[in-house]
Amino acid sequence: MRLPGIDPSKPPPGPFREGFWRSPLRGPRLTALLGLVLLIGLPIVIVTGLLSNDAYQPGLSSANGLGRDLGGPLDVYLFGWPTGWPWLYAVTQGLHVTVGLALFPVVLAKLWSVIPRLFEWPPVRSPAHALERLSLALLVGGALFEFVTGILNIQYWYAFPFFFTQAHYYGAWVFTGAFVAHVILKFGTMRGSLSTRREVMDAASHGGSPSLIASSPAPASMSRRALLGTVAAGSALLGLQGAAQSIGGPLRVFAFLLPRGRVRPGPLGFPVNKTAVAAGVSAPDVGRAWRVVLVGSRSVSLSREQLLALPQHTYDLPIACVEGWSTTQRWSGVRLRDLAELAGVHGQATVTTHSLDTGTFGQASLGHEQVAADESLLALHVNGFDLPLDHGFPARVISPAVPGVHCTKWVTNMKFTEVRD
Repeated sequence: MRLPGIDPSKPPPGPFREGFWRSPLRGPRLTALLGLVLLIGLPIVIVTGLLSNDAYQPGLSSANGLGRDLGGPLDVYLFGWPTGWPWLYAVTQGLHVTVGLALFPVVLAKLWSVIPRLFEWPPVRSPAHALERLSLALLVGGALFEFVTGILNIQYWYAFPFFFTQAHYYGAWVFTGAFVAHVILKFGTMRGSLSTRREVMDAASHGGSPSLIASSPAPASMSRRALLGTVAAGSALLGLQGAAQSIGGPLRVFAFLLPRGRVRPGPLGFPVNKTAVAAGVSAPDVGRAWRVVLVGSRSVSLSREQLLALPQHTYDLPIACVEGWSTTQRWSGVRLRDLAELAGVHGQATVTTHSLDTGTFGQASLGHEQVAADESLLALHVNGFDLPLDHGFPARVISPAVPGVHCTKWVTNMKFTEVRD
């Protein structure tokens, strides 16, 4: 297959020419070692990412105002998200972010190790080669897009003109498809390269692809072991950051990239994702005139004093956010299922909560599994104190194993909808 206007024997100057890439460190074995690490780690990131979407319960997303109604056959909702393990979302999302951060240096090293292959000449030799090149473009582009947008999201830096959740989710499907195709195409090559004890000239150069081993290598500035050690050190450092923000407690001092702060003193010093000031909520908004309206088969309006007069329950529950951090505190309040019954809903019910926050986090939904759980509360106290304003005073939702964005603060309205078989 010959493309019009392209002479296979005359590559353009620059990176397409043999001898341009001169690092003596590149080679099939190095690439295979980095590929093996990614083959082990990337499935963890992919699976936990899909589980995160499941935890958001996209079947309810048309009501939550968070852009989770992604639509289409790829918006996978595998099962009702369980409540029996309150730490479940903290673990799955913590793994997603921690392993993803740790793999980022490996991804960059892997791209560096194969960069001569990205500049093959001619760029397409046959229909099969064209498909392989397309899968490679999707793999490289998808990997960079997913890792860069994910890291920017951890830092709450939305330096892109699109909604992160949708773009990251569909980008993940593109990347996953390309990753699976690449593994199928290259697994045999990787296994063969790993079976050797040293770098040898790869067979790719005989099929028209450039060899990863430089034909005229430049003097080495470091050894391959030093290169792998540098990559491993970078991975360990970023992995520690992710684990520290996910596990929290004394380890949080090592979360040096955590944008919401690492350590604050006192029983109310746990992280705040969005402050009252950022949400446009002030003390007068939550004064004595504040009431929460419960809507079901009937409407009920309750003051905070009336909520405090209802049966109170206390549980240790985590708040786990999509950015990877989590914190476990002791919450006290009224069970959501008791509030559903006050609103006249006695069977299985979902709930959509509305907040004084009129922004992105002002509305969220919980499935019937969460509403029915003993631990799901409209919380009024935390760690024995009234909720601080930044933590949702006068009342906020807390529920086991759900993304923190569903734990609505400054609640003003709760609409319970009975689930019918």
